[in-house]
Amino acid sequence: MRVSVVLCTHTIERYDDCRAAAESVLSQTHENVELVLVSDGSEAVADRFETDFGDREGVIVHCNDENVGLLESRNNGAELATGEVVAFIDDDAVAAEDWIERLVAGYQRDDADEDVLAVGGRMVPAWVAGKPAFLPDEFYWLVGVTHRGFGPDGDPEKAGEVRNTFGSNISFRRDAFLELGGFEDDIGGRTGEKNLQGGETELCARLQREYDSGVYYVPDALVAHKVFDYRTDPGWLVDRAFWQGYSKRGMEVFVPESTGDESDFLGDLLFTFVPDRLRGIVRSPSVSAVLQLVFLFVLTGAVGVGYLYGRCTWG
Repeated sequence: MRVSVVLCTHTIERYDDCRAAAESVLSQTHENVELVLVSDGSEAVADRFETDFGDREGVIVHCNDENVGLLESRNNGAELATGEVVAFIDDDAVAAEDWIERLVAGYQRDDADEDVLAVGGRMVPAWVAGKPAFLPDEFYWLVGVTHRGFGPDGDPEKAGEVRNTFGSNISFRRDAFLELGGFEDDIGGRTGEKNLQGGETELCARLQREYDSGVYYVPDALVAHKVFDYRTDPGWLVDRAFWQGYSKRGMEVFVPESTGDESDFLGDLLFTFVPDRLRGIVRSPSVSAVLQLVFLFVLTGAVGVGYLYGRCTWG
């Protein structure tokens, strides 16, 4: 099975991290891998791509005419790809060497339906500035890492169907991806001007609606996401939580059937995770445990306020 991996970046300041991501894709144990590099409107980035990777077998380099955002860049890369499967990874991530091999196994497993259309894996943290003692793992999703409570039956170690995985560790049958029209580029896209996020959620909701198929989650298909120092700042995290709450309301408007996972997670948070943490503090009190419990409530509140703001905005 040929797998095309689309990797996009938009600024030369991110190039070193993007190059590390590209090298991790080109070092996969799966032999039939194509790398599609997309520069989002930066000639400087495109020139570096050509210099570093232009003569490598199985590499396609493309430069958008202008900065169009992440989601449209991914769509452009998927159009150029030649693989049966198109996978996506971010420019601040590094794939495990068997990442693609394990994704392919998700498509080809013995108990799989013939029409498995999407497979994704687990995001793990690479704490560039050190792991913050106050950040509860229930909210790792704020920094692009698979969180406590994710996965089939809320178990991130368990394989099975989920609504969607992170956009930096997800793949689709390319023909199905193109038939769906790819990512809806009006959602998020990270051009710096849009606060609505959730491109993977919206696309996977359409996948479920059109094909009655979810994403098969493979927890051993690992991609490490670099968590830079600014992402461990409490103020940044609270702001991020607010806009995630806003985005969740937006998703309810665009794709009403897409928000069941969030409701389940909130129930687990309030009725399982919080009581577990309280019992843990009683048994073995520590400053970090108390800080995490407090910040769990702070972040939950920020998401809630963002959601209410979204209701005022989206109706």
